[in-house]
Amino acid sequence: MRNKINAIFLASVLVLAGSCKRDLLDPLPETSVGDVAAFDTPDRVVNQVNGLYAALKGGKFYGGRYVVYNDVRGEDFTNVTNNNITAADLGNFSISGSSASIMDTWARAYSTINQCNLFIEGMNAKGTSVVGDAKAKNYIAEAKFIRGLSYYSLLQLFAKPFWDGNGSQPGLPLRLTGIVASGSSDLARSSVTEVYAQVLADLNAAETDLPLTYGTTQAYTNTTRAQRNTAIALKTRVYLSMRRYADVITEANKIVPAAAPFKASSGVPNELQADIINVFKTPYTTSESILSMPFTTDSRDVSGTQNQLGTYFYNNGSVGSAEFMLSVNGITTDAGWKTTDKRRGFIYTNTTTGRKYLSKYPQPSPYTDYVPVIRYAEVLLNLAEAKVRTTNAVDAQAIALLNAIRGRSDASTVFTAGDFATANDLINAILKERRIEFIGEGIRNLDIMRLGLNLPARPGKAETKPGESGYILPISNNELIFNTLMTDN
Repeated sequence: MRNKINAIFLASVLVLAGSCKRDLLDPLPETSVGDVAAFDTPDRVVNQVNGLYAALKGGKFYGGRYVVYNDVRGEDFTNVTNNNITAADLGNFSISGSSASIMDTWARAYSTINQCNLFIEGMNAKGTSVVGDAKAKNYIAEAKFIRGLSYYSLLQLFAKPFWDGNGSQPGLPLRLTGIVASGSSDLARSSVTEVYAQVLADLNAAETDLPLTYGTTQAYTNTTRAQRNTAIALKTRVYLSMRRYADVITEANKIVPAAAPFKASSGVPNELQADIINVFKTPYTTSESILSMPFTTDSRDVSGTQNQLGTYFYNNGSVGSAEFMLSVNGITTDAGWKTTDKRRGFIYTNTTTGRKYLSKYPQPSPYTDYVPVIRYAEVLLNLAEAKVRTTNAVDAQAIALLNAIRGRSDASTVFTAGDFATANDLINAILKERRIEFIGEGIRNLDIMRLGLNLPARPGKAETKPGESGYILPISNNELIFNTLMTDN
């Protein structure tokens, strides 16, 4: 059995090396992040920052599995292999707190949070005096952004949606101080409201102190490290999950102009790519990619076996292991998604089995496709939905935003106000566009939870309704064992 420390979140509190573009997963000698010696020089401090991103992009978190889990709970993927090691139990809603899917994701997320806490404390104790106030603010802001993203992400799987009880339901243990030894596991669950409040506090602080940009020639860094627009974009997602639509609009308006062409006028000039295919191929650093997790062919910089998105979603005979195929009754069968739409180019039919797979992540082993965390396209659709929900009208800007997404892949479709008899019809069109645009990017479960939709039926199992067992995931057994104040879902 895993020891008490590693079982919950301390699996990775090492100084991690990094450079501009390589092996963020390569550790230096095992010096604890909490050791002030790790903050002795500017290089050591920036290595700590790189280590935070390395933790976030671990294969059992944003390097692969977290994204997979949020898609396969939806209706657009069907498990093929019945392998519980690769999330068959999660995809078929037969999961338990002892599942590797549950325990590993929980542990990795809390390990990432703990590294952020230790880094912030180390900067306050010593690092700021080493790098100076300006850089210290930037670095601490990155840590707060990553911590906020991690807590938000855990909420989407392990806590009831905000609308259920208006945030009063049990949330997560809210750990905000660094842990470097055993004996500090006991902590009761904060409410969903309290955890969201911390997420927003972290993201607001990050927005204030993150750099506007890492430079006009630094596309890689602007894509793989948080900058101001990254925090703003994530806040639109967070507020959408809370159904705080006016706040979605406030945040989105900071980086989305009132009319086309939709391009951020300050900070990184985020905008849609003319061709969606460019977002998912080398160099992966388009202005649409607000935050992505990078990978290289270096053996020290891979997400690990059975973690990669291509492994789960693709199978062309040589790439991918066909864990999940596209559902025969999923969004790919929607008649409104035209055969000429460029996004249908991401659908691959295996000629041997006839099964359809997602080919957004087609690179062969060691699977170097970047993992998208948030794209500008999402911000546009977040804003479009929020506009309609706040005005309860067929909003002209919302239609323009919807057309921007649809039109870049399907120029033959142009929506007009006459296409929508009611505001709800326009909302449904936006929600359908989200399923098409973000399939395989870890968005679907977020939408199911915030909208209070049923989880789809599986073989031998009927739809799972909000409030029923399995609608949210069970808590990791290790957390329940070692945290005596923790309660299960």
